[in-house]
Amino acid sequence: MVAVTNTATTASETLTIERVGIIGAGLMGSGIAEVSAKAGIDTVVVEASEAASVAGRARIEKSLDRAVRAEKMEPAEQAAILDRLRFTSDMDEMRDRQMVIEAIVENEAAKTSVFGQLDEIVEDPHAILASNTSSIPIMKLAMSTKRPEQVIGVHFFNPVPVLHLVEIVTSLHTSPTTKAIAESYSGTQLGKRVIHSTDRAGFIVNALLVPYILSAIRMFESGFASKEDIDQGMVTGCAHPMGPLALADLIGLDTTQAVAESLYEEFKEQLYASPPLLARMVEAGLLGRKTGRGFYDYS
Repeated sequence: MVAVTNTATTASETLTIERVGIIGAGLMGSGIAEVSAKAGIDTVVVEASEAASVAGRARIEKSLDRAVRAEKMEPAEQAAILDRLRFTSDMDEMRDRQMVIEAIVENEAAKTSVFGQLDEIVEDPHAILASNTSSIPIMKLAMSTKRPEQVIGVHFFNPVPVLHLVEIVTSLHTSPTTKAIAESYSGTQLGKRVIHSTDRAGFIVNALLVPYILSAIRMFESGFASKEDIDQGMVTGCAHPMGPLALADLIGLDTTQAVAESLYEEFKEQLYASPPLLARMVEAGLLGRKTGRGFYDYS
C-alpha cells in the first residue's frame, strides 16, 4: 500500500487510500462508507448523535444483508466489511485519516464549519479533505482551511452502492496530486466511473438535472398536468428510469431546494429559481421518501 504522505509524489502516480473518514451517516454518508469498506479501506464514520450512528450502520447492514440473500456476497465477506467500519461522535477520530469526505446537510455554513474543524484535527498535512456537496462551489469550502490545495469535490450519487458515477471537482487551488489521489480512490479502488467538472455551482449533473426537476414542479403547480402524467410522460416517452417528481422525492425536496438556491445564487437565472410549491413543501416537512411523503405518499 502507498501512503499519501510522500511529498515527492507526482500527479501521474497511482496512490492508494488505506484510511478514510466520513462525516455524516445519512443516505449519502452511509453509502460512501459502505463502498469504501467493501473496497478494503479502514473506514471511520462521524455522526453527531448515537441515534444517527445506529441508523447509519443499520442502513449498511440492511444493504449487505440483501447482497448475501441474493448470493452476491458470502457471509464471511459481509462480516469482514463490517469489521472495517467504525462509528463515532468524536471528530478527533479523523486525526489519522488520509482522506476525509464530508457528507452532511447541503448547507454552506455547516460545511465550512466542518472543514475548519478538519483543518485543525487531521494531522497529515497532505491528507485530502473532500466534499460530497452536490452544488456548493469547492473554493468556498477550501478557503475555510489553511490547505486549500488539498480540498476537492468528490460527488457521489444516491444510492451510492448502486450508481457508478462520481464527479471530481477541482477548485483553482486544488493540486494535481490531490486530483490524482481522488481519481484513484474513486475510480481504481471503488470502481466508479469518474467524470470531471470545473468549480461552478451544480457541477455537471445538477446544473442539468435541477432545472428539469424545477420545470416539472412548475408544470404540476400550474395545473398543466397531473404529477402522474408528468412522471409517466418522461418514463415512457423518454425512457427515464423515473419521472422528475418521483426523482425529487428520492433526492429529498430540501436537498433539491438547496441545490436550486446555490445555482440561483451563482448564475441569477430564472430557470434555477425555486418554485413556491417546493418552498411550501419543504416548510411543511414534506421532503419525499425520507419523511414518508412528498409529491407521493410513501407511508
